[in-house]
Amino acid sequence: MIRSHDFEHDGLTLRATLHVPPGAARRPTVVFVHGFSNNRMENRSFVLMARLLEEDGIASVRFDLSGHGESDGDFSGVTITGEIAETRAVVRAVRELGFADPGRIGLIGMSMGGVVAGIVAAEEPGIRAACLWSPAAVAPFEVGSGFLKGRDIGAELREKGYFDADGHRMSPALAGDIAGLDVYGRSRPYTGPVRIIHGDRDDIAPLSYARRYLDHYTGNAELVVVEGADHGWSSVPHRARLHESTLAFFRERLETRGARL
Repeated sequence: MIRSHDFEHDGLTLRATLHVPPGAARRPTVVFVHGFSNNRMENRSFVLMARLLEEDGIASVRFDLSGHGESDGDFSGVTITGEIAETRAVVRAVRELGFADPGRIGLIGMSMGGVVAGIVAAEEPGIRAACLWSPAAVAPFEVGSGFLKGRDIGAELREKGYFDADGHRMSPALAGDIAGLDVYGRSRPYTGPVRIIHGDRDDIAPLSYARRYLDHYTGNAELVVVEGADHGWSSVPHRARLHESTLAFFRERLETRGARL
């Protein structure tokens, strides 16, 4: 069953889609966190993944962060600090939904959403497992250098008052928030299972930054490298591999035998 749902946080409505398997039992539930300037469909990849999870008896929640998709707010007001707070608030609200087993909550995050998911797993108590897709851990290093995609961030901020990020107004607050983000340090305290899935042809978030996560976790993380895959998982075989690996991870870590075994 698929249905719409609204979450409220800090005066804003965050619009979401719920995928709930049939039956009255409380289900393991996965919360999806989309990437920078994207939305809860994540180029349809989140939709397909949610359907696979539902067929396996795992519920899921896909929501638009504020300033994205159908949620309230404007992109000019987005910060990573705010996205972390919003995701934590949604996780807490999901635990109260009638279909969700509050002891079996997982996270999936894509790109910058992967960075957010890794931090939320560490800072929001009770996350059972986290799966990070192409986490953009490079972002603080790139933005901190003063350049993004070869363009001078500071110069554009001074000239326009914002940085034009593919048609989105990146504010000085967002640029500073990203530059100062301690991705690995804030993710490190999480002791639950983590699966990082990354393509070796990712030219947006280089694989080397995904490997660094393993130096900071305490043996609870694994890195699955998919040969030939790019940042957006833009081929059919690569996206299938991504989804299959994710499904297998949550089957095991959320303790569900699954309907498709």
